[in-house]
Amino acid sequence: MKTTLTLDDDVADYLNEQCRLQDKPFERVVNEMLRRGMKMSAPLESTVDNEKESKPPPFKVTPNHSGFASGVDPLSPKDILEEMYLEDYFRKEHNFRKDLDDRT
Repeated sequence: MKTTLTLDDDVADYLNEQCRLQDKPFERVVNEMLRRGMKMSAPLESTVDNEKESKPPPFKVTPNHSGFASGVDPLSPKDILEEMYLEDYFRKEHNFRKDLDDRT
């Protein structure tokens, strides 16, 4: 079948490059690329009434154990934040006092 097709510049450049690399005619490269695209987007076969379905394969999640450190209560994150703020405060206070002592 003959048809007229308008290609975007980047697509035409890619196809021309493939023609050069594979040493094949443009028509053959275009047909091969279209066939590859059709295979990749083809719906999955269904066993019910020979109908086609477009269900992707199921997504699998692999769990990873990442428990809390001992002494950390996962139900009270505000305590963790409070402890972090206190540590930061005391660190700054210590550095401030150290700077004052160094000046005298």
